[in-house]
Amino acid sequence: MRVLVIEDDEAIRSVLERGLRAEGFEVDTCADGAEGLWRAIDGGYAAIVLDLLLPGMNGYTVCARLRAEGITTPVLVLTAKSGELDQIDLLDSGADDFLTKPASIALIAARIRVLVRRAAALPSNEIERGDLRYDLGTRACAVAGTDVVLTAREDQLLRRLLLANGACVSRQELLDDVWGANSGSDATNVDIYLRRLREKLAPVAIENVRGLGYRIGAR
Repeated sequence: MRVLVIEDDEAIRSVLERGLRAEGFEVDTCADGAEGLWRAIDGGYAAIVLDLLLPGMNGYTVCARLRAEGITTPVLVLTAKSGELDQIDLLDSGADDFLTKPASIALIAARIRVLVRRAAALPSNEIERGDLRYDLGTRACAVAGTDVVLTAREDQLLRRLLLANGACVSRQELLDDVWGANSGSDATNVDIYLRRLREKLAPVAIENVRGLGYRIGAR
């Protein structure tokens, strides 16, 4: 079971890594919120252990951004804050559970296992469009039962189209949402990546609706 630990304190991060490995987990670590967010989105983890006070991007923001991206990976927050309002804010931001520091490795490991079991019992995060299967949590993609390997940009583009739920998404919206509104990228990048995505997803259609934009073909 693969777990991501996002903790800026080197000593605590090391203790968590060693302790969770001893409990049978595979553990990846990072020290700041922005990198943690990127790795959590990209990584297909069973669970995330998240410190609240992180440099660059705090734990509240990391949780909120993960949920906004459709990532449903269970998040266990380790925090020095114990007030009721702090706990409410944590849960509202998208955290699944929290422990007040200091907490034993045995308790942290037990909470992770509970969260993973709970997540496994939930309905699938899989989106189906014809022969296409895409998992919002793990970002696994398959066409007609065959796994499809996507680059990060291709994945973001496909995800944006799928989350539109059949509605058309304009070229400008794709450019702003996938590359960033202030990226300075040209709209031809959208065309290039759409062409690559069409090749990888065939026979699943990415339709171009004149005057409206693009959408993934029939369910």
